[in-house]
Amino acid sequence: MKQAKEAGHTIEWNRLEVINPHTDSRLKAYAKTYFEMRKGAITEKAALEEMENNINTFGTMLVEMGEVDGMISGTTFPTSDTVRPALRIIKTKEKFHKVSGFFFMILEKRILLFADCAILEDPNSNELADIAIDTAETARRFGIEPRVAMLSFSTAGSGGSHPFVKKVQEATKMVKYKRPDLIVEGEMQVDAALIPAVCRRKFPQIKTPGDFNVLIFPDLQSGNISYKLVQRLAGADAIGPILQGLNKPVNDLSRGCSAEDIVNLAAFTTIEAQGVEKYLE
Repeated sequence: MKQAKEAGHTIEWNRLEVINPHTDSRLKAYAKTYFEMRKGAITEKAALEEMENNINTFGTMLVEMGEVDGMISGTTFPTSDTVRPALRIIKTKEKFHKVSGFFFMILEKRILLFADCAILEDPNSNELADIAIDTAETARRFGIEPRVAMLSFSTAGSGGSHPFVKKVQEATKMVKYKRPDLIVEGEMQVDAALIPAVCRRKFPQIKTPGDFNVLIFPDLQSGNISYKLVQRLAGADAIGPILQGLNKPVNDLSRGCSAEDIVNLAAFTTIEAQGVEKYLE
């Protein structure tokens, strides 16, 4: 309240509920439920201590129990602190499905989706294919017809038989087999993915050259470095990381985020929770 007044903001505090896990009446019930979820991996005492002292665990339980519709965290925590409770409590949509994180990159004349920029350090070809399919589905849910580029340092075999190249090639084949309805091409360098003329020169056999809007990076370091470069040097708005694959919306923020980043991600989390389709009608 004091900080809001000092910043000159008027906030309708009567419309907000501030929850203190230490004194909340749901604490013990949530701890018991959490213990049952993780029986064999945690003691009742440890479950209570975590529920009381870890706001990400308590917040995730609020989402799971339907007390709130979604959660965003990360301004003062690493991504793992946000994701770990979500995996333990909310869980993934499919038993063996991996969670991945993407960014909406909002540039002056185009919108791109970058994945995975947050979760999987070194996905194998199967995981990379799932990331591509999940991100394409997310794009469609937000009214964007996906054109998926599977990125590499190689285009159409120019990198030879290096394992990095083979992984992306295999993932591309898997996506095409699983989802023949999607436009997906690879492996390709990022300039070929973005510029049709370059794509036609480097990838002459391609049917849909350049102008891809869903960029799938071969590993986490590539994705994370790239989104921050585009954000900081090109002035793009980077909204995310938005997590894919969970049963309910829990999203993460970079510790370098701005107030605008928090507002944007809160808005997207709200849209996810209420159903994207409602906003596209």
